[in-house]
Amino acid sequence: MTFYFSVYSSPLLFGFVQGWIYAVLLWVRGRREERLSDLLLGWVLVGLSFNIWEYMLGFGGIEILWRELEFFPRTLGFLFPALCYFYLKSQINADFRFTWQDAWHVVPFLIQVMYHISVFSMGHTFVEYWKAAVHYPYHLEDVEFVVGVGLNVYYLILSMRLYRHYRVWIKTQFSQTETISFRWFRNFLIALTTTMLFSLLMTLLSLGLGLNYWQNWWDELAGVVLIYYVSINGYAQVQPGRRLTFGQLPVLEPVGVTIPLVVDEHKGETALAGIENRQEVTLTQPILTDDLIIWRDTLLVYMDNERPYLDPDLSLIDLARRLRTNASVLSPVINVGTGKNFNDFVNQYRVEAFKRQALDPASQHLSLLGIALDCGFNSKATFNRAFRKLTGQAPREFVESMSG
Repeated sequence: MTFYFSVYSSPLLFGFVQGWIYAVLLWVRGRREERLSDLLLGWVLVGLSFNIWEYMLGFGGIEILWRELEFFPRTLGFLFPALCYFYLKSQINADFRFTWQDAWHVVPFLIQVMYHISVFSMGHTFVEYWKAAVHYPYHLEDVEFVVGVGLNVYYLILSMRLYRHYRVWIKTQFSQTETISFRWFRNFLIALTTTMLFSLLMTLLSLGLGLNYWQNWWDELAGVVLIYYVSINGYAQVQPGRRLTFGQLPVLEPVGVTIPLVVDEHKGETALAGIENRQEVTLTQPILTDDLIIWRDTLLVYMDNERPYLDPDLSLIDLARRLRTNASVLSPVINVGTGKNFNDFVNQYRVEAFKRQALDPASQHLSLLGIALDCGFNSKATFNRAFRKLTGQAPREFVESMSG
């Protein structure tokens, strides 16, 4: 068999090879660092590569898939969308491992594979008969297509929901979320959805306009672009410095009533010490028990006196350990007791520390970013976002308004 290089076959070949090279690199790294997410992303790339290899071989003049291997399973099919979903689960939860409860995700793929292998094993003559007498007349090919689209949509929704819940969760657990936000996966979902919609459009155009083999090439080229994007960006995805275990703790988001709360700066009692003499704080239901009220007051005094917010990597678990308690106790204390999630709670202290230091004549030689880093922020983007969210102003606007 000779592969013919052309403007049609070459890009597909390069994409196919790209996908497999990075899949192997991910498998090696995943095995070495015991990271399941790398292993699964490698299989995602294999799935993307198999999605284009039919056209790659066809444009290259190799027709083995349409002759000797007709009806044999050629792609990961119904398994591919589930792989994308579990890749995200393994990224945001380092302790995630497959269990028997996850086996049902493989069932549609196994049914599809068993059907195709059963027909294929009967020989080429039977395959041709089956296609003409059963597969096409009874629209089994159309059923597979519809089920495939349905699974893509289903797992896309699951992935988006999981990602959204994760983004809420990290704000209740970490004071810095930039490096663990996994915006790459959000972009991956967008790219995957765009490619899927384009493929669906090309399929509809092919059915409606009777597009030929060569005109459908653009659909495959979009798959190549997706392979390059996923392989390069997925492999370069910065892994968090700490083990993420999303799903172990409940997410408590502050919603509810607003009541006035008095703050005594000198005694360090109740509310956010050192911010204002009187302010309003949003409390959630249910109201704190007496035990949690004691923990809240202890927390606020500790924040004021020990200033743990100066640690840029401070997390809920770290703070709980310093207070000799656990995160499941401290989480409702912060969310219900202060009306803020952990991220906003800690950043509020950092913002107030920045305000004081920025207005201190002794700090005039420092840049605003330098002051922000001294106050516990770890990047300019995080600082600007937190400052504007909590004050409604940009940092420079605040300094200029106070100086004027």
